[in-house]
Amino acid sequence: VQLQASGGGLVQAGASLRLSCAASGRAYMAYTLGWFRQAPGKEREFVAQISWGGGTIIYADSVKGRFTVSRDNAKNTLDLQMNSLRPEDTAVYYCAAGPLTVGTRLSPGAVSDFDIWGQGTLVTVSS
Repeated sequence: VQLQASGGGLVQAGASLRLSCAASGRAYMAYTLGWFRQAPGKEREFVAQISWGGGTIIYADSVKGRFTVSRDNAKNTLDLQMNSLRPEDTAVYYCAAGPLTVGTRLSPGAVSDFDIWGQGTLVTVSS
């Protein structure tokens, strides 16, 4: 499967953005999907993940209550609704796909758990 992220941009603190990730290729449903981000000079970090059926969703504590992840397997899309954005949310956001087993866990997946990555989309939040 190939992933293509979009929807990034420059917004002010408190604003909202919706990121999308379009998938093409092999059986899209057969993956756990996730969002990660990487700020300048920092390591890539977990944001959210959703299991193949959408029944198990995990968020990083830093985005819990502000971000919502969803997937539409019929349309082969993964979305991330980001509300109440903060300057510290500024980063390149990546969508990723990993094995089904990752989505069955009750803990966030690591970068190494996901083996298919999109190209990233830049989100900049000004204060």
